[in-house]
Amino acid sequence: MSTVERKKGIFQRFLDGIEKAGNKLPHPVTLFAILAVLVVIISSVVASFGILVEDPANPGETIAVKNLLSGEGISYIFTSMVDNFIGFAPLGVVLATMLGIGICERSGLISAGLRGFVLSIPNRLITAGLVFAAVMSSVASDAGYVVLPPLGAVIYAALGRHPLAGLATAFAGVSGGFSANLLLSATDPMLGELTMQAAATIDPAYAEQMNNAMNYWFIIVSTILITIVGTIVSEKIVEPRLGTYKGDYTGDLERLKPIEKKGMLYAGIALAISAALISLLIVPEWGPMRGTGDQPIVVSPFMDSLVVIILLLFLIPGLVYGIVTKNIKSDKDVAKQMTDTMASMGMFIVLAFTAGQFVAYFSESNLGLFLGILGGEMLTSLNLDGIPVVIGFIIITAFINLFVGSASAKWAMMAPVFVPIMMQIGYSPELAQATYRVADSATNIITPLMTYFAIVIAFAQKYDKNMGIGTLISVMLPFSIWFLISWSLLLIVWIFTGLPLGPNAPIYMP
Repeated sequence: MSTVERKKGIFQRFLDGIEKAGNKLPHPVTLFAILAVLVVIISSVVASFGILVEDPANPGETIAVKNLLSGEGISYIFTSMVDNFIGFAPLGVVLATMLGIGICERSGLISAGLRGFVLSIPNRLITAGLVFAAVMSSVASDAGYVVLPPLGAVIYAALGRHPLAGLATAFAGVSGGFSANLLLSATDPMLGELTMQAAATIDPAYAEQMNNAMNYWFIIVSTILITIVGTIVSEKIVEPRLGTYKGDYTGDLERLKPIEKKGMLYAGIALAISAALISLLIVPEWGPMRGTGDQPIVVSPFMDSLVVIILLLFLIPGLVYGIVTKNIKSDKDVAKQMTDTMASMGMFIVLAFTAGQFVAYFSESNLGLFLGILGGEMLTSLNLDGIPVVIGFIIITAFINLFVGSASAKWAMMAPVFVPIMMQIGYSPELAQATYRVADSATNIITPLMTYFAIVIAFAQKYDKNMGIGTLISVMLPFSIWFLISWSLLLIVWIFTGLPLGPNAPIYMP
């Protein structure tokens, strides 16, 4: 064993092994194509056994795996292929958002803003600030996946640090901390309604008085925890592992020129005016983008149009900055900058085609439902009680999350199984949801099946053309492990303290 190898700890050597094994996998485009074919074959094999499982959402009804090699299945494969590509969840979000971000980047606003940012605060706060901003981005739903990782890479490069460490840190905060926040987001009512529906099967009266902010106190504390843990893992494990960046990309920490400061001033004014005008559509009771009910902002057309709003909030300041600094002189410059941005997304567009087929086939075949239901039945058969049930629930959810990326889809599948189980042993539905949120977030960052994993690879290949799935997983695995451990411990401590998880949200059933 060489001196360098002896200096490496067991965990670092383990990550080396993960990286080497993962990098032997095919290109992500090819891998998703292979996985799509495997789903078709496996669906045929499982369907041939005629296995049925009870549908927990509809007692008395059963679910079977659909054979995608049957006549009907083959017809579905051919007729749905284009729709699977166009309907791939991140495709429209990414391309639309990148139009605005592209103008912001190519006009020079992002570069100037980041230089001003990193030159104005202590370097020791950069990592923590990036993690915190990434965690908070979940209030904008999935937009954080598109915005924060590339920004994190640019910030780190500008500081002379490894850009992939910045990208990984931001991705960890956005995805690994998706269920934490200081504010309520669309995730809360999305999961809350499913939790209340499942709770009503056991105790309708209890479910009637539940609310969508049932985990609010817990996710506030979780935000602080994830920020601290993410900062430590990034600086002590991930960044040292990546070492010195030897790529072609270099950051620019030049002091801002007077014309750049002027451009940023006018861009800031444009941003403030744009935000104020958008707020008029939301805040007043007559606002057309305002929803109805108890949470008119969280559940509203505003939340459904965040991608467009983010596009505008990047596009308008970017245009103003470009015009002031003369980087944009006509509409032709705008069109060219947008075109160049879309050209840089070519690999992702190709990847979206094969990934879209896999995700669609997995859903259509019902294999995802089988995994969830069988996992729930396994936990029930173990006859566990108390904290072991919580731990078992976390482990099963974390595992299923490697195969079913959508938080709402998984919870729609799992809530009818796990909420009643938790209630029957004395735990509240609110605790069941909090447990699910911990496990669902922590393993997001290590599964290639998570819908935004592909775009993170595309961003990473800007700095390392040889970046493969194995390298990214090995970089993200420390975040996933420590998020899962620390967050689970926080939940267990919370259970022992008996503190409410949110407004009128106890740990135990009355």
